[in-house]
Amino acid sequence: QVQLVESGGGLVQPGGSLGLSCAASGSFFSRNVMGWYRRAPGKERELVALDTNGGGTNYGDSVKGRFTISRDNAKTTVYLQMNSLKAEDTAVYYCYLRDDGRSTRPEFWGQGILVTVSS
Repeated sequence: QVQLVESGGGLVQPGGSLGLSCAASGSFFSRNVMGWYRRAPGKERELVALDTNGGGTNYGDSVKGRFTISRDNAKTTVYLQMNSLKAEDTAVYYCYLRDDGRSTRPEFWGQGILVTVSS
């Protein structure tokens, strides 16, 4: 089983910056995808950013140029640096891991962490 623990959310003013972290533990292969999705009030879940562990990164259109995803050297923690935050970035952010080393490519989710952008 895989556990994902998020940290770093909170309240920030428009135009400000905030960083999120997600630490993964348990059993999973190094060939994996880690990243972030979010769900804003009244909206569907959307992609924020994914890191494919050597295969590149993907960003949702609404955060390109403002958010940056990265991993630590052990490749078990993923970070999201969020700059130039807008009110519409307010959402619950979910850490995500897909274990591509297994044939079933299981997906795992964190419990979510709230980010509120407001003055």
